Amino acid sequence: MIYLDNGATTFPKPRAVVGAVCNTLMRFGANPGRSGHRLSIRASEILFRCREQAAEFFGLDKPENVIFTQNCTTALNTVIHGLLKKGDHVVISSLEHNAVLRPVEALKDEGISYTVAEVVEGDDEKTISNFRSALRENTALVVCTHASNVFGVKLPAERIAALCRIYNIPFCLDAAQSAGIVPISLQNSCIDYLCAPGHKGLYGPMGTGLLLINSDRIPESLIQGGTGSLSSDRRQPSILPDRYESGTPNLPGIAGLSEGIRFVRQNGAENLRARELRLISLLYEGLADISEVVLYTEPPKADSHVPVLSFNLKNRDSEEVAALLSENYDIAVRAGLHCAPLAHEHYGTEENGTVRVVASAFTNHSQIQACLSAINKISKKARK
Repeated sequence: MIYLDNGATTFPKPRAVVGAVCNTLMRFGANPGRSGHRLSIRASEILFRCREQAAEFFGLDKPENVIFTQNCTTALNTVIHGLLKKGDHVVISSLEHNAVLRPVEALKDEGISYTVAEVVEGDDEKTISNFRSALRENTALVVCTHASNVFGVKLPAERIAALCRIYNIPFCLDAAQSAGIVPISLQNSCIDYLCAPGHKGLYGPMGTGLLLINSDRIPESLIQGGTGSLSSDRRQPSILPDRYESGTPNLPGIAGLSEGIRFVRQNGAENLRARELRLISLLYEGLADISEVVLYTEPPKADSHVPVLSFNLKNRDSEEVAALLSENYDIAVRAGLHCAPLAHEHYGTEENGTVRVVASAFTNHSQIQACLSAINKISKKARK
């Protein structure tokens, strides 16, 4: 199969990631931080090593502020629910995933309001102006995606974060489609909270995610329970990372994530992004020559896009096109609304959704050409 659904989960994984998961299950399958025996100590070392790697990779000087989560969605919910209270206001972007939209929508029942700031592709100044106009006296959080999971459009995140710092408003970045692809450093950054999946651009296993806290404003924890520390205290520990890591962690997944981060560091996030963008640009150029294809964004560019491309065929449902690619050509893509209705409303594709193609470190030129050829054949059949 030609796998081009890397926006959901990168596949295949580096061999070292698979090896780390298997090795941990076979040799170090004990609870970290819960016992003093050799296996438990070794398990704790695996967690700490990954925490240190993530802190170094993202330029955070406090490894204890790296929180392991189940996924990026859990990290985002921790920040959103953990910071906001009745009467607060939130600003989000017009390209948000449901991981942001649904929590803020749910909080309306608790007296918390939100405003959607429009993203203007190719005009960062206008986008920043729209965020500035959306701020209110009671704005307590700005949270936005770094890059659209549907259309690949990259937001000027650092500049939006700097705007928030001027107004003393916490800023949270959803790096679901950028972590491991776009270099991100929290050193001397105005990004207060960075939420990232482990299973996408960091090439870790499913069931892994990260919350990096770069602020003195510490969100409340979503859950409480055993942390292996301060067990006689009936209240949740306030120290990090224990405050958020109740229950047994996903040790095999975290071991794999550690190797995934190593893989990205060895190859270089900029190098990976440049290579993947070249492949997506090749696909974009080929699709632009097919009369039945509808494209929605400007041609992908390094400063304004990540390697994510959405398209449709005229008079064809996106799900139908994806099914044909899978059944007839063994090509895996994703179709539909991609859990991001705001982004589809923004681009006018909310009724049919889009067909999405996302490259990874393991995507090659021949696979993109095969995908382009298959789409061309499907489009010709559609004309008959």
